[in-house]
Amino acid sequence: EQRKSDHIRIALSDQVQAFEKNEFHRIELVHEALPELNFSSLSLETEAFGHRFASPMFVSSMTAGHPEGLDVNLLLAEVCSEKNWLMGVGSQRRQLTDPLAQKEWLTLRQKVPHVRLMGNLGLSQLTQTPLECVEDLVKSLEAVAMIIHSNPLQEVLQPEGTPHFANGLKALEELCHNLSVPVILKETGCGFSSSTLERLKTLPLYALDVSGNGGTHWGRIEGFRSSEKSIHFNASQTFKNWGVSTVQSLVNAQQTSLPFSVWGSGGVRSGLDAAKCMALGAEWVGFAQPMIEKAIKGKNDLIEFMTQLEFELKVALFCTGSASVQELKNKYIKKEL
Repeated sequence: EQRKSDHIRIALSDQVQAFEKNEFHRIELVHEALPELNFSSLSLETEAFGHRFASPMFVSSMTAGHPEGLDVNLLLAEVCSEKNWLMGVGSQRRQLTDPLAQKEWLTLRQKVPHVRLMGNLGLSQLTQTPLECVEDLVKSLEAVAMIIHSNPLQEVLQPEGTPHFANGLKALEELCHNLSVPVILKETGCGFSSSTLERLKTLPLYALDVSGNGGTHWGRIEGFRSSEKSIHFNASQTFKNWGVSTVQSLVNAQQTSLPFSVWGSGGVRSGLDAAKCMALGAEWVGFAQPMIEKAIKGKNDLIEFMTQLEFELKVALFCTGSASVQELKNKYIKKEL
């Protein structure tokens, strides 16, 4: 519980935001002076997992497994239900060893029965967890999909980390073939290289969330959980810029021609950033840290932020002459620095 609580507290600090690695300023959408569209006719509606959603933007995985997390997740779920957004939950790792941990999701489901949720488990836990236990996580959440996050840097810098990634690809493949819901693989802020993406091409994934460098950096977070003279803190400073940016990860995915959907997250802070992700090939775009920040301030702040994102994404559609989010693809210029 203390680890999870620390994560939220530290994640809200600018010190762990890798904004210097954020490359959205390198992407410029192509302006259309004659859009041949009426702004009022634009819709962001998008389908996934057999459901229609109001937007291709979603609340990305961030927190779970501690008292403060329940309150935050309840508010996020309530607003996502009202606005018909998709939501990913934080790691369900604790449920593997503590049966009482599922009470968080039972409470959430009782209060917000209609929200569409995606489960979440680390790849290092998956390699050591039987399929039936992962299926239990899905059932406890009534999840529409399961996110498996790969976080090698975070695990190796976390004092209580479990950096066990041997046989990870095999575990992923078996899960994709046997789990009752679709599987999404994501990083946690360090992105994907072209060589890694090539190794994933044969997996029957539903989607890949690149979650690149440029926003919340979990290596930095774990460092700040340790004393300043510790080996973990010093290493976190050495690796504070580690990772492939979100922009470059999306470019890598385009060039690799993956057989599954590509999603974008990592340092996305506006509807324009989301539009740039979509121009680079992302079908869905996730927001994590800014959602937590607004949720802590209150429901009205969270609703206003999500409404602002929707408006900005529509403005990007309108001013690029795109009648749908799908038409945004490739409507960009990449500026070399």
